[in-house]
Amino acid sequence: MAHKKRIILSIDGGGVRGLIPLRILESLESRMAHRGTAAPMHACFDLMCGTSTGGLIAAALAAPKPGGHKGEAAATISDLRHFYETEARDIFMHSLGKRLSRMVLNPFGLFDESYDARPLERLLKERFGWTSMASALTRLVLTAYDIEQRKAVFMTNGLEQNGSRPDDYYFWQAVRATTAAPSFFEPARIENLTRRREEALVDGGVFMNDPAIAAYLEARKLGWASEDIMILSLGTGRAPQQPFPYQEAIGWGAVGWMQPSKGVPILAIFSDGQSQTASYQAEHLFGEMGTAQYIRINGDIPADAEAMDNARPGNIMALNGAADRIIKDNTVLLDEIAAMLCDRLERGADGSATANLEDAA
Repeated sequence: MAHKKRIILSIDGGGVRGLIPLRILESLESRMAHRGTAAPMHACFDLMCGTSTGGLIAAALAAPKPGGHKGEAAATISDLRHFYETEARDIFMHSLGKRLSRMVLNPFGLFDESYDARPLERLLKERFGWTSMASALTRLVLTAYDIEQRKAVFMTNGLEQNGSRPDDYYFWQAVRATTAAPSFFEPARIENLTRRREEALVDGGVFMNDPAIAAYLEARKLGWASEDIMILSLGTGRAPQQPFPYQEAIGWGAVGWMQPSKGVPILAIFSDGQSQTASYQAEHLFGEMGTAQYIRINGDIPADAEAMDNARPGNIMALNGAADRIIKDNTVLLDEIAAMLCDRLERGADGSATANLEDAA
């Protein structure tokens, strides 16, 4: 008897560039509908994993909608597209008064975060309410880093290595944590509901911008056989034509490497380097294992579209253009993935909350 295929979705970090993997998911949704299959994303994947903006997408598609119908997710693909194309401007924006006050208190902008986290927190509370990750509609993993305990944190509703239940967190706070990119937002102070303590977390992109390997390991903790696992890893675009010139970099010093006006070079390099390394390692590791199937979809973006916080209309147009090209370049592959998802659903792996979570228990 054949085992059920376990399909995992992994999404990189990248700020507003999260629009790119979202558009890829939108394309998959459309292709599935064309085949006569309409299903929410949480029903299509046994596990969703994300870092930073990828964590926001995964959580929104996996969390139950407060006050919604049974099995209704906190957000649809359409809702999330509206967020990236419109609402993100309110998050990545300073009021004139705030700009002036910061200039007086901090004239060079070197010792303060770029953005006030309150607009983001308000939006997250509205979208997720006070539901916790234990109530997710499918398995979920979000990455973050605890700056006080100095350890990587994988917020999940799966299992620990010893088979015990993991620590639980409110959804909105978990998303706030995984998107707390240093220099852009203050660290997130969130509640660990299991241990009844507060933790100080920052964006998981500081150590794992591409969480595909973490997703695989979490799946193995659930007892899923390697040969039954398929990982769909979505990137947020790469900007190979956006260099950091040597003659400029040698004069930056500690402040220059973190300066927002330069695109926070150290964070851009960390996240880009880790994503490249993780995808390379995953491709070769799973290829040599000959068991788990690994599919990576990513592509180039314009040089000036790399900034994680550029939510201006012109840049959103550029990112949509890049997404169109990536989708076009992967037409056959996306058709195959859509067919795989449809087949999975039609065979009875319906991905409902109860079925998914009971299968993994």
